[in-house]
Amino acid sequence: MSNDLHKNHRKRVRERFKKDNDLDSFEEHQVLELLLFYAIPRRDTNELAHKMINEFGSLYNLMNANPDEIEKRCKVSEQTSVLITMIPHICRKFLLSKINSENIVINSFSIAKNYLEALLAGKPFESFYMMCLDMNKRLKKVVKISDGNSNSSPIYMEKVVGDAILYKSSFVIIGHNHPSGNQNPSNADLEVTRQIVNALLYVNIKVLDHIIICGETNFSFAKKNLCNLKY
Repeated sequence: MSNDLHKNHRKRVRERFKKDNDLDSFEEHQVLELLLFYAIPRRDTNELAHKMINEFGSLYNLMNANPDEIEKRCKVSEQTSVLITMIPHICRKFLLSKINSENIVINSFSIAKNYLEALLAGKPFESFYMMCLDMNKRLKKVVKISDGNSNSSPIYMEKVVGDAILYKSSFVIIGHNHPSGNQNPSNADLEVTRQIVNALLYVNIKVLDHIIICGETNFSFAKKNLCNLKY
C-alpha cells in the first residue's frame, strides 16, 4: 500500500469510528487494526491484525495473553504487546471508576454482580475479593484477598477477618472468578465460604453473598440458599 493510500485508509477507519461512535459494526480484526494504528505508525496493520487473531483464536484471548507471548508468537514490539494487553485493565478501571463515583449501596444481587463483573473483567486467573459494607450496606472498601491460578486461589482467614474489622464492616460480600469456564462452586468453594461465614460471625460481621463470576454467567450462594446467605 502506498504512503498516501495508507494514510487515507487509516483516516477512513478513524472517521468510521467517529461517525458511528462505537465499534458495533467492526469485525474483531478491524478493532485490532484500529488499535494497532497507535503502536505501528507506518505499516499495513490489517494483515497483521488478521494474523494475530488467527494466532490466538479471538480478540479476547489475544488481549488476555501475556505480552511476552504475543511478542514471541506474533513478532511484534513490546510497545504493541503492552498496548494490546492494557485494554482489559483500562476497561476495568473505567467501569470501577463509574461505580465508585456513585457512592454505591450494595443491597441486592444484581448490584453486587455488576460490581464484581467490572472488578474481575478479563482476569485470566482466579482472584478473590471482599466488599466491605457499613450498617446501611454502603460500600466502604473493596479488598483483594488473594490471586491464584486458573483453577484456585488461596484464602487466608486472618486477612479476611482482619480486613473486615479494619474497615469497620457490618456486612461483607465475597466473590471470585472461574476462568475455567464452569460457574458452579467447587467443594473447596463451599468449604471456604462456610469458614468465612463462621469466622466473621464470631466478630459480628454478616456475609450477605458469595458470587462466582464466569464470563457472562454467574453463581450466587444467596440465590441458591447456600450457607444461609441472604441480602
